[in-house]
Amino acid sequence: MRRGLYAVLAALVVTLSACGINSIPTAEENAKAKWAEVQNQYQRRADLVPNLVATVRAAATQERTVLREVTEARASASRITVTPDQLTDPAAMQRYAAAQTQLTLTLQRLQEAYPELHTNENFLTLQSQLEGTENRIAVARRDYNAAVQAYNTEIRTFPAVIGAKVIYGSQPMQPYQADEAAQRAPSVADAFGNNQ
Repeated sequence: MRRGLYAVLAALVVTLSACGINSIPTAEENAKAKWAEVQNQYQRRADLVPNLVATVRAAATQERTVLREVTEARASASRITVTPDQLTDPAAMQRYAAAQTQLTLTLQRLQEAYPELHTNENFLTLQSQLEGTENRIAVARRDYNAAVQAYNTEIRTFPAVIGAKVIYGSQPMQPYQADEAAQRAPSVADAFGNNQ
């Protein structure tokens, strides 16, 4: 009697497992986890890019300010000249020396604070981060689509289709699809405003 009961239970377990009792929820959860990773990468991009752009913008603004100070100091120094007739005028010589000293101090400040200008490096870093971020998103989307394909295949193929219909009422999941605008190649000329 017990042997018969065990045999029936074993047959039931084999039948249910063949009907996707475990594989359907596993595939479904895997697809949901992959979609969560897509969302995670979008959030990473939303958090990262504005901060990077703000950093690059701040560095560029600071460097522009320093370079403007240097330009103004140089212009100021070149406006003040000493003619041969003024070589005996202590006030003219003092103004000339003050202008030259101001230019020297500004250049020293620039050299000490910015032994190397970083704006170009910051732009390159931003460009690299943007590319890496978009690559991460593309990989996450690809992984999600693969997980959806595995899930949809599982619920539509025999014998798991029985469990999908009878036990779970499973519906196919939707893979990620690019929007209509992404079907056209972007114009690099338009992006740089050189559409002529």
